[in-house]
Amino acid sequence: MRTTQQFSITLPTEMAEIVKTKVASGEYATESEVIRDGLRALLARDRAMEQWLQQSVLPAFDALKADPQRAVSIEQVRARLAAEHLKATGKT
Repeated sequence: MRTTQQFSITLPTEMAEIVKTKVASGEYATESEVIRDGLRALLARDRAMEQWLQQSVLPAFDALKADPQRAVSIEQVRARLAAEHLKATGKT
C-alpha cells in the first residue's frame, strides 16, 4: 500500500519563489520536502497552541468563573502594561 498521496497545489508567486529558493540553495532536495517541513511546523504550532489553551487558558478561565472577584479592570491592565513597558525600556 502506498504511504504517500500526490497533490497539485497553487501558491502565490511570492510563496512559490520561496519554495524554489529553498530547493535551489540546497536546503531542501525537493519542493515536496519544503511543503512537508512547513506542514510539520504548522502541526507543531497547533500542538503548542492546544497545550497552552489546556494548561494555561482553561485553568485561568475556570478560576475566574469560580471567583469573579479575581477579575481586573481594563484600566488596571493598561496601568500594569504601561509600568512593565517603562521597566523594560528604562524610560521614566
